[in-house]
Amino acid sequence: MRKNSKVTQREHTSEHVTESVADLLAHEAPLDYKNSSLNVGGVPGKKIVLEPPENDGRPAWNSKLQYILAQVGFSVGLGNVWRFPYLCQKNGGGAYLVPYFILLILIGVPLFFLELAVGQKIRRGSIGVWNYVCPQLGGIGVSSLMVCGFVGLYYNVIIGWSIFYFFQSFQYPLPWAECPIRRNGSLAIVEPECEKSSATTYFWYRQTLNTTSTIADSGGLNVKMTLSLLVAWIIVCLAVIRGIASSGKVMYFSSLFPYVVLFCFLVRGLLLKGAVDGIAHMFTPKLEKMLEPQVWREAATQVFFALGLGFGGVIAFSSYNKIDNNCHFDAVLVSFINFVTSILATLVVFAVLGFKANLMNEKCVMENGEKILGYLNSNVLSHDLIPPHVNFSQLSTVDYAEIYAVIKTVKEGSFAELSLDPCVLEDELNKSVQGTGLAFIAFTEAMTHFPASPFWSVMFFFMLINLGLGSMIGTMTGITTPVLDTYKVQKELFTVCCCIIAFFCGLLFVQRSGNYFVTMFDDYSAGLPLTVVVILENVSVAWIYGTKRFMQDLEDMLGFRPHAFYFYMWKYVSPCCLIVLITATVIEMAISPPGYNAWVEELHQGYFFFTLFPFSYPPWALAMCFSLIVVAMLPLPVVFIARYFNLMSDGSNKLSVSYRKSMMKDISNLEEVDEARSILCKNPGETPSPKPPSQAYLGPPGTNPLENPNSLSPNSCYGTTLPKTPQPPPSPTE
Repeated sequence: MRKNSKVTQREHTSEHVTESVADLLAHEAPLDYKNSSLNVGGVPGKKIVLEPPENDGRPAWNSKLQYILAQVGFSVGLGNVWRFPYLCQKNGGGAYLVPYFILLILIGVPLFFLELAVGQKIRRGSIGVWNYVCPQLGGIGVSSLMVCGFVGLYYNVIIGWSIFYFFQSFQYPLPWAECPIRRNGSLAIVEPECEKSSATTYFWYRQTLNTTSTIADSGGLNVKMTLSLLVAWIIVCLAVIRGIASSGKVMYFSSLFPYVVLFCFLVRGLLLKGAVDGIAHMFTPKLEKMLEPQVWREAATQVFFALGLGFGGVIAFSSYNKIDNNCHFDAVLVSFINFVTSILATLVVFAVLGFKANLMNEKCVMENGEKILGYLNSNVLSHDLIPPHVNFSQLSTVDYAEIYAVIKTVKEGSFAELSLDPCVLEDELNKSVQGTGLAFIAFTEAMTHFPASPFWSVMFFFMLINLGLGSMIGTMTGITTPVLDTYKVQKELFTVCCCIIAFFCGLLFVQRSGNYFVTMFDDYSAGLPLTVVVILENVSVAWIYGTKRFMQDLEDMLGFRPHAFYFYMWKYVSPCCLIVLITATVIEMAISPPGYNAWVEELHQGYFFFTLFPFSYPPWALAMCFSLIVVAMLPLPVVFIARYFNLMSDGSNKLSVSYRKSMMKDISNLEEVDEARSILCKNPGETPSPKPPSQAYLGPPGTNPLENPNSLSPNSCYGTTLPKTPQPPPSPTE
């Protein structure tokens, strides 16, 4: 504290305090105490009139619908479309829904409710919220901001890919429908790389990414992807440049349009041949999978990321709400919408994948039927092995399965030499496709067989752009809101600068090797750091601040006391689940060597073909992987040590007067000067605290602030609850 500040001067003088409490708290210019709503020297017994929190000058949502759509747009993203269906396919179909739903109730809803509540109560971004709840753990907000920055860098690259495919969709036939023809004089041949893979795979890896064979070979910038990334950042910048005034309006379209497309795709998908096979495969539970710990770990991780916990976007959005908004209803509603969206997207994906599996199975039957016909003509196989009713010109999957079984039985010794494939539909449905492979290879291949395929392709990639944009708005809000709350900078200028810096940093991902860096950031920049951030959020509220006190604050804010279910979830169940999740994540990272899949040409059984081949990261890339984790988590110990040894302010002196007014209830009958000093957690004659003063939330109306410990105090981490006599601070767990 400055030696010449008014508060310090008054500690050493007997001068009567007549200036406003806001002046004492904010270290700002003196106010006119006679006209101030915070005047504590007025007529005894007269109740002080406080400015309502929602009128503190902070921006607010235009409507409840706009806010709900913003939270839905942030939580519902690309992961609902391509990660949830993949996990469902990989982990037992319908059986996977059971652990997912259980963990959604035990982890998802309680922690989502917690973030909504603290953001709405304290009305600040992630940095301000955790500085206020527990200054020593103020690094939580900085770590959230760091993770948002890392995720935003590569997430917008995926939007750039979708933008490129979107513009490529305005042509017929679609450019990935057929392999390109290479002409050598009068000779025309199919592009060998495309022929050895597939048209959609070749278009993705060679014409879109033009990827290199290793991460060490950058290959230079991909001009097409660089321009697409620039367009993506321009769109994001325009959407968030005016804060919720602009992003809230964008959410009306970007949050609702994907549902229109998903329903259209569901109706169209159900009319496709084989769609029922795909959906039946999804809902056929493999119950033995539920006994595998890996399934539960992946379900917990998906719940964790599906709701956007720890990013700071949830807290930032809720901070623009009215103080009495029913955030419990919001938490349950958004969680339910997110779960239903995942189920809807999975239905669409499995319907389309069922159609694709039937096409691939028919292609397999046709190719192997031609092989058998060749063996018959060359007398390798006897015609007696073929049932008389079989017609090779119209060979069905049932007939082929019958022929395959007969040949395998008769030619048991030499069957492997025939190189015949079983062509089982179940095998095609079991092929797990995740991430970019689902959106840019499997889905695009299926759409080439749709009638009016360009229309469906335009709709699909426009949906992906909107899903990504909704998540990016939340991610950018998680960056801009804490900084704008902490520092006095111009919103528009800061947003533009963030987008420009992010674009230039994002050039790492639009090299020809950029896809490998996207995988690296996706694997290491968010998973472990976010899990640590969320468990510290849970612990700081439930164990340091106190669950009982937090429940009382919620009752004051909402007008009702939340169910005791949340008390036990916050206090015991959620922290235990998160500790298990962190342990499992660390073990998996230790067991599985860090690596990536590169698109390379490989020799197998005498044939050259292109495939994804696993590679280990080189030493410099390994260092980069672990640097992402360290940099994201570094603010946690740095801030803790700095504030523990009083090397830095607790952040309360950066809070505005309006912020302090928004956290106060009714202050009545404050007649003595010493009672004004009690707001600063001081007693008459007490020596000045080396830590900057912080204002405490004084409890519900009609209670004595000196007797009510149930307050969201910025010093609660230190155990200060307005003592009447000087006492040593208790342990942090009290």
